[in-house]
Amino acid sequence: MDAFIHQLLAGLATGGIYATVALALVMIYQATHHINFAQGEMAMFSTFIAWALLQAGLPYWWAFLATVALSFVLGAAVEFAIIRPMHKAADLAQVVVFIGLLIVFHSLAGWIFGYTIKEFPSPFPADAWYGSALMSAHEVGTIFVALAIVALLFAFFRLTPLGLAMRAAAQNPASSRLVGISVGRMLMLGWGLAGAIGAVAGMMVAPVVFLDPHMMSGVLLYAFAGALLGGIDSPAGAVLGGFIVGVLENLVGSYVVGTELKLSVALVLIVGVLIVRPAGLMGRKVVRRV
Repeated sequence: MDAFIHQLLAGLATGGIYATVALALVMIYQATHHINFAQGEMAMFSTFIAWALLQAGLPYWWAFLATVALSFVLGAAVEFAIIRPMHKAADLAQVVVFIGLLIVFHSLAGWIFGYTIKEFPSPFPADAWYGSALMSAHEVGTIFVALAIVALLFAFFRLTPLGLAMRAAAQNPASSRLVGISVGRMLMLGWGLAGAIGAVAGMMVAPVVFLDPHMMSGVLLYAFAGALLGGIDSPAGAVLGGFIVGVLENLVGSYVVGTELKLSVALVLIVGVLIVRPAGLMGRKVVRRV
């Protein structure tokens, strides 16, 4: 029974990481109506930046804040320089751009930092008081960080004029322009926030899987499954879906299919959701009159 509870709680911790990446995916989807296939690689590249700052002697939390800020700038720059000029291009062309970004960030990370596996420290001490035999301090800290990000974003989008403007620009760009909202700036801000959120997820997962250019490949797939399960157009649904996928991955991987086939859980979820409930648990069904 203790082993089952441990797997359940560890799944919640892993789900917190998937939830943050899924949240970043949903933010980009709301702005572009496309999945950012490079989200995982951008998070991985940001984590390498944090590692380089730590190697330079910067204290962990200063490196953390600097990485989040730099990742925000990186995400905004990608939107301004690459995505914005493509906004009138065909859907297939935009998808190719996202795939190209994935390859570029992956190759850049290997070229600059190398392909050898590197250790990345956890900000949560192993002997912290909130750790236990059932959940390590890092797992507890990961859940707390994920919930903190969700709470901050909820407050930002619901309670601030800038957050409301971003929501309006994502949902109805034409009407937003009519009332004086700069849609381009709002979309750039959204990309910046997605980059910052991805950086946090990368720094939370790196102490578990170690740091290398391939570390976010599986994470992105699970996060995508979580975003689809919760609703690809629903931030709250993406968070819920990420936690559900994390728990399912741990339980099914440990007791049903084995660790070697855990990735198949995400693939089955993706196919199942698209067949049974394409809008997800909390997504909106869009009905068009033709």
